[in-house]
Order: sequence, then structure tokens, then C-alpha cells
Amino acid sequence: MALAKSLHQLTAQLITPESFQPYGQVIAASTDGKAYDHTDAQLVLNNGIPRFYIMRLHRRGRKFHTITRHLQCTQCLGSLAGKEWLLAVAPPNSAPQPELDKIAAFRIPGDRFIKLEVGTWHAGPYFEHEFVDFYNLELSDTNINDHDTYNFRQQANLEWEIV
Repeated sequence: MALAKSLHQLTAQLITPESFQPYGQVIAASTDGKAYDHTDAQLVLNNGIPRFYIMRLHRRGRKFHTITRHLQCTQCLGSLAGKEWLLAVAPPNSAPQPELDKIAAFRIPGDRFIKLEVGTWHAGPYFEHEFVDFYNLELSDTNINDHDTYNFRQQANLEWEIV
């Protein structure tokens, strides 16, 4: 007889630069002509050809059972049309899976984007809209050669829900 999977709920907190710091950066609008500084996205894209594109995702809900990390580059994500979205993250580590007690969820307003540090575990974007277009900056082969995924359902009989 199969064991029933366990559902863990994550409360999404409003993202701030301070709360998101273990996972990456939050980038908001700045004035034109502002000099480059630590508030700008600190990118690592030197391991291949950068790819900047718009991806359309359809209603994703709030549940997930896999989480992914990229070990070769940073990744930037932001929604178009001002739509709010959700993301679950865990800090980078050297283990083949994220630390369960360090998984957090964030609510990201549509006027900001995030930069994930190299190796940050992430699940999402998630949202309730019919669809959301996201801009995405990563390497051209990130989804082929740099896509380390952990499956909670297979490995721990576990599923997550962002509330």
C-alpha cells in the first residue's frame, strides 16, 4: 500500500531586499543615470551565452513537488504587466537536496524582479492568473545542461503549497 503524501504549507511573505538576501537580490526601479552599485543585479553569466527572453506561463496554482537550482549562472525573473507572483526558495548548498527547514516562500510585486544567486534552489513562478509573461535572464543552455532538480514526491513523499 502506498503511503499518503504529506502536504507542507509555506506562508508567502512580501519580498524585501533584506528577507531575500540569502537567496539573491530584489531589484526595483531606480532613477535614470544612477551609477552602478551593489543595488544593481550582480550577475554571473560568464559560463556561456546569456539568454534574455520572455516566457509565457499558464495558471500554475500554488502547489509544487520539485525544486531546481542552477550551478553555472545567476537567473533573473520578473513578471510583465505588473502581475504579482510567488516563488519558493532555499539557499544554495553543496548537498544534492535543499535543507527542508530553510525553504521559504515570497510574494513578489509586479514592479520588481529578482536575481537568484548561483545554486539557489527555486520552485516557481506560481500565480493564480490565467497566464503571466515573465522575462528571464540565464544562459542559453541552462535548461539543458544546468538544471539540477530535486523531486520531493519521489524522494520524501512530500508536496508543498504556498499560502
